[in-house]
Formats: sequence, C-alpha cells, structure tokens
Amino acid sequence: MPINNFLLPGAKVTTGYDVDNSIKLAGDAYLSKTPSNATYLHATFSFWIKRSKITSTQGLFGRKGSNATAHGTFCHFTAADELLINFRDSGGTSQYYIITNRKFRDVASWMHIHIMVDGNNGTQADRMQLWINGTRETSFALGNFPSASDYEISTFNDDGGTDFTVGRSLRSQVDTFYNFEGYMAEFHCSVTEAYAPTVFGEFDEDSPTIWKPKKVTGVSYGNDGFYLEFKQTGTSQNSSGIGADTSGEDHHYAVTNLAATDQATDTCTNNFATLNPLDNVQSDATYSEGNLKWATSTNSHYFWGRSTIGVSASKWYMEFKATSIPEHGYFGICVDGPDDNTTFLTNGGRNDHVEYGYKTSDGNSYNNTGDSSYGDTYDDGDIIGVALDLTNNKLYFSKNGTWQNSGDPTSGATGTGAISITAAASNGFGEYFFCCADGTSGTSGTFEANFGNPTFSISSGNSDANGYGNFEYAVPSGYLALCTKNLGSDGG
Repeated sequence: MPINNFLLPGAKVTTGYDVDNSIKLAGDAYLSKTPSNATYLHATFSFWIKRSKITSTQGLFGRKGSNATAHGTFCHFTAADELLINFRDSGGTSQYYIITNRKFRDVASWMHIHIMVDGNNGTQADRMQLWINGTRETSFALGNFPSASDYEISTFNDDGGTDFTVGRSLRSQVDTFYNFEGYMAEFHCSVTEAYAPTVFGEFDEDSPTIWKPKKVTGVSYGNDGFYLEFKQTGTSQNSSGIGADTSGEDHHYAVTNLAATDQATDTCTNNFATLNPLDNVQSDATYSEGNLKWATSTNSHYFWGRSTIGVSASKWYMEFKATSIPEHGYFGICVDGPDDNTTFLTNGGRNDHVEYGYKTSDGNSYNNTGDSSYGDTYDDGDIIGVALDLTNNKLYFSKNGTWQNSGDPTSGATGTGAISITAAASNGFGEYFFCCADGTSGTSGTFEANFGNPTFSISSGNSDANGYGNFEYAVPSGYLALCTKNLGSDGG
C-alpha cells in the first residue's frame, strides 16, 4: 500500500482544487517539442501519474543530446521499477543522476513526482532533489550529484539533439525509446527557478498523510517552460491541441499517436477504476490502453480480469465492450482474496466463494452453483451494461442499452428481472469487483472496460447523476460511476 499517496480506493479529502483531465499514454504515444537551445541553472519538473504497466522501462520525459559519448536528459522507471533521473551539464561531458532504492509498483493510485534542479545551491546533495507525494526521497541505490555550484543543465540546450519529449525518454548514445504506459496530469516545467513541491501540492487538512494538488499561482515558466493540462482534444500543435501549453508561454507540444479518446477524466483528484494487471490469474493475458483493454491468449487456461476498486455498498454502473468475444466469454462481478487465484486455477476458472455473470454463448446468467436462463446471446461489438445494486443485493445486465430479462435497475427491493446476489458483508470477502472472463480453452478474446473513461468512441455520452463518467447508454437513476469522488460522497 502506498504511503502519503492520494486517491487510494476510499480516500476522503477536503474538496478544493479539481483536476479535470489527464492524458492516457499507451503504446507509442507521446508529446514533443523542439527546444530553444538555451542553458539554465534552475529547473522544476512537477507532474502526476498513474502507472498502467510495471517491470519494464517506462519513460516519463527526456531528450537525447548530440554528443555521442554523453548521456542526455531522461527520467524513467527502470525494469526493476525504480525511478531513474539523469541530467547532463552544459559541456555535454558529465552526467548527474539518482536511482531510487524504492520501487514503484502501484497501478491503482495516482502519485506526484517533483524534481528540482538548483545549480546555485551551496549544498551538493540539494542541487538535485526528488519528492514523491510531498515527501523528499533520500534513499538512493545510486547517486551522483553536481560537485560544483553554478551547475548548468543542458536539458534544453543542445543544438543537434532530439526534441524534448513528454511520455517518452531516449537515453545516452543508444537510440532506444522508452514510452510511458499510464495516465499523466498537471505537468509543470519551469526553467527559471527550483520551486518547492508545496507550490504545486499540499497535504490534506483533514487527512494529513494524503498529498493532493492545489491551484498553482505565481510560477514563472521561462523560455522553454510549459504547463500541460490536457484540456483540449485536437491533434495539432496549438492552443486547441492535446499538448496545449496553458502557462501563458504558448510552448505547445506536438502529439504522436494520440487522439481525442486518449483524453481522460481519470485524474489525481478523481481516480477511476481500471482493470488490474497485478491481479492477472494466468499471467499471460495482456493489458493495454490504460488497463482498460484486456486480451487473453490461446492457451488452455481460464482467464479473469478484475477492477482495481472493490465496492461494499451503494449502486454502481459500468460498461464492457465485447471487442472480440470468445465462445464462453462473460462479464459480471466477483470477489477477491488471498486464496482467490488458487481457487480459480483448481476450479476451472470459477470461484468457490461468490461470483455472478452473464454469458455470451447462451445468454445465461450464472453463479458458482450453476447457470440459469436469463437473456440474449451477444457478439463482437456489443456493449454490456452492468448495474450493481448493493443496497438491495441485486445485479442487472443490459445489451446495447436493453436490460435483459425485462430488468429494471430502479425497482429497488422488488428486483424486477434482477439476479439476486449474496450481500457483500456475507460473501466471505466484504466487497465485490467488476470483472470479465474468458472461459474458452484454446481461443483468445479481447474485452474493453468502461468505468467512465472509454477507450472507444462514444456516440451519445452519458454521465451519472453527479456528472462523472462517459458512457454509451444512460446510467440508471441512483447508480454511479466507479471513481473516488463517488466513493467519498456515497461511501461505497
């Protein structure tokens, strides 16, 4: 469990500054800009991320220098999940770096990374500083700090070097690109001053171990500085683009392999559920698109993908898209626990405790005791809505907006057309997770989950009563998208 982190499932914080948008980076997507080739004594890089992938090198920002014998500027997670930051001096011959002892493997929560470079600081160890969620990092596996004051970094000064990239790094003389897989928000870069992290964030007044963003004022960004809020959806390098600079400097970034659907409302002030790659039952299913797209392999095992956030009360709505559905694909809810994976493997993908689903092959509903006649079959391209009522312990499924079994999710305790479920408090684990599954041996399937930030284009656009989420079909009255703003207000 992360320490001093913001928006863990169930985290409650004082309302205040809200971040509306993030960017979902996946595959070979990144932002870039040609720098001015100026040299600076000071720099601040301050941004929020939520990781989607671990145990592989993941670039956050960087630039390769033209000097073939010296490293460039880069910041990335290593394949061992440490954070590595490297800067080069203006002469292009010396490199200064830190590699953390701490490993960062959380894919369910947001974290704030704050990097300060102060070339005028009289203390060597203070010339490069790393802060994580408002707390300074001081334990390093490797650390090489600038040995003299008046240290000038060449991040933006190297005629002939590559563009400066966000969401990607290119290191050293080796032309190897490392792209970030995950979500990024509130990216500030100043080249005029080494600003303290308290300029960009603060500890919550009611939950003092939780670090949260705040409205930034009084920051000077400078000739190569920028502030990326990801508020726009265009793909041009201008004020209407995804990479628009809102610092006032108009240093807009170009985008590569990004589209309007990559703008998200999953942010450091409202954390949405995704599927959880750390809960990968067979380990060879793959997760992509910010852990919202899930593909199984063709081996002979069963596969199961579950949400990062579990719920124990209230009413919740989400949608699954059957992108390439196997014969025995199904969507539903399940429990989680320390012995759960073993149970899945020894019981043909089913759980001895509690699970409920809606099957593609025959339209039946099922739980761990067997199948029952329920609704229509479904196929590739269909969107399955899941309405989970933990107030009345009922479960409903829709196919392309039509509730199956003549169901009515607003019928309350009557449960018209509902599947009755065991109360979360009595299921042996105390909560439920949304899930999708592939129960077919020898074939593969692809599923897309929409907890409110779809990976696919939405033709209509529907949010819950609190204004959260973007769904293809109307959210039933009283049901909410699975995000921390709703957890905090309704205690799910």
